[in-house]
Amino acid sequence: MHDMPRPRPLHLHREVTRHGKAVWYARAGGSSRGPRIRLHAEFGTAEFWAEYQAALASVPHKPRTAPHEGALAWLIERYRETTAWSYLSPATRRQRENIFKHVLETAGKERFAQITTATVMAGRDRRANTPYQARHFLDAMRGLFRWALKARLVKTDPTAGVDDPPRPQSDGFEPWSEDDIAAYEMRWPIGTRHRVWLDVLIYTGLRRGDAVRFGRQHVRNGVGTIKTEKTGTEVTLPILPVLDATLKAGPCGDLTFIAGENGRPLTKESFGNLFRKACRAAGLHNRSAHGLRKAAATRAANAGATVAELEAIFGWQGGTMAALYTRAADRRRLAQGAMHKLARTSDEQTLPAPR
Repeated sequence: MHDMPRPRPLHLHREVTRHGKAVWYARAGGSSRGPRIRLHAEFGTAEFWAEYQAALASVPHKPRTAPHEGALAWLIERYRETTAWSYLSPATRRQRENIFKHVLETAGKERFAQITTATVMAGRDRRANTPYQARHFLDAMRGLFRWALKARLVKTDPTAGVDDPPRPQSDGFEPWSEDDIAAYEMRWPIGTRHRVWLDVLIYTGLRRGDAVRFGRQHVRNGVGTIKTEKTGTEVTLPILPVLDATLKAGPCGDLTFIAGENGRPLTKESFGNLFRKACRAAGLHNRSAHGLRKAAATRAANAGATVAELEAIFGWQGGTMAALYTRAADRRRLAQGAMHKLARTSDEQTLPAPR
């Protein structure tokens, strides 16, 4: 049974039958005196809320018909019932559900056995103007058909051999500079919830979705431990004295350090919006939470953190991402140590003091 949201939606009632089964009713017409209409779908599902809205509007509700076996919609429903799907991280499932939503709108009734490599390539190319969406589309379809092939529901995988779209020529979110961080700190001193937001991000290196979940329940003896939403990797985060001082000053929420004005937890989307507003108030108009994570990684690499250490802090795997930061830091150190070799004489080798 799903938890009932608080407060309960208007004119929605729950009863328990003599057999111990929970049943739900809605008042027709959205009136407390309207006739009760039984809702048959499982509580919390999209079908349940569709029935509820139809009851409030006093219009007949046409139940969603199950997709025919052999249709792409049927295959996707079966995929959602597998461990291959449930083992994906919640963030990945949400991302792929969004892809499937659009796929089902255009091709849900198509027979999946007739989907070819050319069909998949056409779907990728229709998203060419948004390369990340094209990549997410391919990832979703690959997961679906690789499972279907193992389950012997298809004879061939139409995604096999389909190339990924070229990645945009961009470094992604721009990292914060130390001057950016100083400007934010000046605008939002210790004792403001906006400062808690900054310090949790910069002194843990957590992604936005993990930072909004991080709270006292994750900290034992001065060490935080949390499983990341994106990869499921458990990261261990000793609480630095600077962060500890900020958290003690607060204000923090009861369940999470990052909280809204009412002290309640925030979703990563609502936090992202509020954080951008705080940045603009500090004169930082093109800064984001993800850019702050990059700044944290840059700080650590410049301080000599190794690839293994960066992966332990930020929850990365495979060495590729961490190596980007260590290579950049190594280039700076090597250049500073070797620049004098360009000089012709020993007198020219002395570098001016930094200003």
